Amino acid sequence: MMGLFSQAGSHIRRARGSSVEDRAPEDTEPDDTSILDEDEGSIITSLISQLRVGMDLSKVTFPTFVLEPRSMLERITDFMSHPDLIFGSEKCADPEERFIRVLQYYLAGWHIKPKGVKKPYNPVLGEFFRCRYDYANGTQGFYVAEQVSHHPPISAFFYISPANRVCIIGELRPKSKFLGNSVSTTMEGENRIRLLGVPEDGEYVVTMPNMYARGILFGKMVLELGDTCTAKNEKHGLFCDLEFKTKGFFSGTYNAIAGRVRRGNSDIGDIAGRWSHVMDFKSARNGGKRVLFDAVKDGQNVAPKYVAPEEEQEPYESRRLWQKLTQAINAKDMEAATEAKSAVEDAQRELRRKREEGGDQYVPRFFEIRDGRWEPKIKVPEDSTTAIDVVENWIWPSA
Repeated sequence: MMGLFSQAGSHIRRARGSSVEDRAPEDTEPDDTSILDEDEGSIITSLISQLRVGMDLSKVTFPTFVLEPRSMLERITDFMSHPDLIFGSEKCADPEERFIRVLQYYLAGWHIKPKGVKKPYNPVLGEFFRCRYDYANGTQGFYVAEQVSHHPPISAFFYISPANRVCIIGELRPKSKFLGNSVSTTMEGENRIRLLGVPEDGEYVVTMPNMYARGILFGKMVLELGDTCTAKNEKHGLFCDLEFKTKGFFSGTYNAIAGRVRRGNSDIGDIAGRWSHVMDFKSARNGGKRVLFDAVKDGQNVAPKYVAPEEEQEPYESRRLWQKLTQAINAKDMEAATEAKSAVEDAQRELRRKREEGGDQYVPRFFEIRDGRWEPKIKVPEDSTTAIDVVENWIWPSA
């Protein structure tokens, strides 16, 4: 979204006769900006003119040229891109070390982004994405996500690698608002990580930072992660407050992060660095420092995922559902992309109208509410071999 708003701002300034050159902040990466042509810039300027401060953006339709060609349900898989960071955590005898390994998994997911600044498709109600991971060590991982609510938008997801004894369940509830010179997206929801080999640990719960697209109308334009999120394991009294720092006008660094790991009232160590580059952990006990994740060095080592070809998918699987939109975006055909996007959204509105007329309520396929949280409709066996069969048959039931 950064490229979207930065170019819109440049068109507004040119319309006002400004002679200030529009350029991205000096310490951002080249891929953090997008170049729009005059027609695209005019569409953005028109869009911004319709916004009001404090306005909820959930019902605002963005033009198709700012879309990343994949659904948000698939984008969540970015956090499963570096499984080696968390695999084997159960073998760490020290619960503090297991906690740090969970932090590594979480922090390694933020560096992944498309070229330019794009937003993924907003999933429609009932849409789902599923995939399988085949790892180098001969093991597998399985993932499924579903849009379980449209208003408010809620995406529920489930990942498990039975052989590697890791399970991740979560939900994402984004809320965006127009703030005048910026757009904020509050990323409500949480990741709940379970190390199946040490059930006595219970859950590791991690929340999300917020996102800000700044400099829409004036100033330098940039998309930032900001505010504080938390990671905790209540069974062992382990906590970490992670601050994603936004850059000030006159000082600071883009993409900076800082955090303090505690056990009860005792400090264990500090986290510092940039989530787009290198993040370190420094022990409070001995001053030793270690790299948590180096996005520059290891960022390309992403675990590949297998997704069935579109022609073999069900109608509401993400890639098949948005197939025509994705093809049009890749072909840079904005007119065809707009038509394809509208076709999916119009069909969704018609389904909603029919449900309302019939007094029917949508029932999610893979997830259900239990104790106020979205949980998968499956009971995973403790035996890893049996679990693989049960999970596969649940996510991909036989015809």
